[in-house]
Amino acid sequence: MLFRDSAAAVAAECLSGSLFLRLTEQFVHVHGHKPGASEVRSWERSIPVLASALNDSGLGQVEMLLEYGLPLNSKRADAVLAGVHPDTGRPSYVVVELKQWSSAEPDDDDPTLCRLDSYARAVLNPVDQVRGYCQYLASFNGALSGHPERLSGAAYLHNATEFGVSGLFEAEQDQYGRLFIGARRGEFLDFLRSKLGTGSGASAADELLDGKIGPSKQLMAVAAQEVREREQFVLLDEQKVAYRKVLNAVHRAKRADHKEVVVVTGGPGTGKSVIALSLLGELYRQNIPALHATGSSSFTTTMRKVAGARKREVKDLFKYFNSFMTAERNGLDVLICDEAHRMRETSANRYTSAANRTGKPQIEELIDAARVPVFLLDEHQVVRPGEMGTVAEIEAAAARKGLRCQVVPLDSQFRCGGSDAYLRWVVRLLGLEPGGPLIWEPDDKMRLMVAESPQELEAFLHEQRAHGYGARMSAGYCWKWTKKVPPGQALPADVVIGEWARPWNVFGDRAVAGAPPAALWATDPAGFGQVGCVYTAQGFEYDWSGVIIGPDLVWRGDQWVTDRTASKDPAFKKSTPDADVDQLIRNTYKVLLTRGMIGTVVYSTDPETRERLRALAGAPLSLTNV
Repeated sequence: MLFRDSAAAVAAECLSGSLFLRLTEQFVHVHGHKPGASEVRSWERSIPVLASALNDSGLGQVEMLLEYGLPLNSKRADAVLAGVHPDTGRPSYVVVELKQWSSAEPDDDDPTLCRLDSYARAVLNPVDQVRGYCQYLASFNGALSGHPERLSGAAYLHNATEFGVSGLFEAEQDQYGRLFIGARRGEFLDFLRSKLGTGSGASAADELLDGKIGPSKQLMAVAAQEVREREQFVLLDEQKVAYRKVLNAVHRAKRADHKEVVVVTGGPGTGKSVIALSLLGELYRQNIPALHATGSSSFTTTMRKVAGARKREVKDLFKYFNSFMTAERNGLDVLICDEAHRMRETSANRYTSAANRTGKPQIEELIDAARVPVFLLDEHQVVRPGEMGTVAEIEAAAARKGLRCQVVPLDSQFRCGGSDAYLRWVVRLLGLEPGGPLIWEPDDKMRLMVAESPQELEAFLHEQRAHGYGARMSAGYCWKWTKKVPPGQALPADVVIGEWARPWNVFGDRAVAGAPPAALWATDPAGFGQVGCVYTAQGFEYDWSGVIIGPDLVWRGDQWVTDRTASKDPAFKKSTPDADVDQLIRNTYKVLLTRGMIGTVVYSTDPETRERLRALAGAPLSLTNV
């Protein structure tokens, strides 16, 4: 949240011109960069309109929470109005989405989407947008989860006329999503008076802000219900756009007997796998032939175990990218390729029979397998040589086949507690974005600490587990890995740092001495105590993440230095160029540092690097000060 005050005070701040300076200053503090010109312009033009509507309705004491951040999410509602209900006297809240649009029309294929002349792509109808925000708040804020009736939602297009946006009223409207326009301002004022009384909203605002934030619905924990029964996730904004784009493409393909490709691209935690699972659940319920595929053994195995625990046909929905070498062309309606950045040049390996060694690119196999192949990817999560899933590669492959290819970008992220500031700190730390490392400024979404020893790191994570949180330790691939353990023997402690020694996670698909198989390390509670590598951590998240930076990445002087000789990753061959190794090692630590939902504890085996991390991470400098 960037600003909070009564509607009367906000109106006065708008009149003096000081509100927008305060919003800008707070935005810079929270996000680490200045807001865009369009965002500032929207504040200047829309907030005074809303404040005026409240004051003209006699609701000057209602609290306005401006740019209210949704919990565990980087999305922000334009305003949440807090007050007391005029009939019940109980807390009452209205989420308001403000739009400056003067004209817009529903998308030809789907009234939940709409089109504007100024936007190249279809966007979500603001009614569905605000409804999604309400549903999300009701699911994650303790002040509302038991009282969903206290929450309402409204989209206010204050510049719009009846003629300009009449088609948008085709969208379904309900308690969480109502549409109002400036040409019928009186209806909006009546709506506000029906939800909010004239008394002070300060206590109601306090209650909302103090509401206990429930933990994020972990993807794996609800996969079974998601696929078998009903949607468990609330998709927001561009997530919903991506979801609808795929469903619309499926319906077009069935009606017109053609095919097209959809690419959904976004960084870690933007919800790609949530979209994938929501799509699979919906298609499964509609009896539309569809499969989910990844290039990750850990991810696919876990999906099979959780989602298909009781129904074999559900387990069979989850495949690997190399499962489609002999697939019938267009045998599926939809193939959902999750973690598509892990696609490889070909599906063939040393076990592939001669008959199947066609030399056909894996990307073409996946496109050929379905009428609507869907690729969800993050180009910056490539961590081993030979992975080649990029938007450009997919677009080129689709073009060679004369196929339409839609690209849907995702911007908001849900990982790391929804903290944009933390993700920016990580990519700047590792030199994956220009500008150099930043000093971490603590926000209310993510915690960051530097450990002085692996013992300290592990002890802190143990303490968090005792309080009911999940936690894992992971490390760069800098220690040899004993992959064959004789039956009856414990995992050898391969990761040795001074007097501290712990085993890598299990290599393979069988449990060893109580430790879960590799694919379940990130989701099975027994995974704590082993050190995970990037290949078992990628694609998963847990509450607390402990990351050990090994000697393959050290800080020297004013820059990072990668040492390929310190890496024990067998994926790095002599023929792998130094520049590729440097990029892959940095990408590896980006993946490891972005697994935690509540906090990250980082330790480096190198003293100079630890000193640099302490300087950048800010107070407290070590866990002993926490």
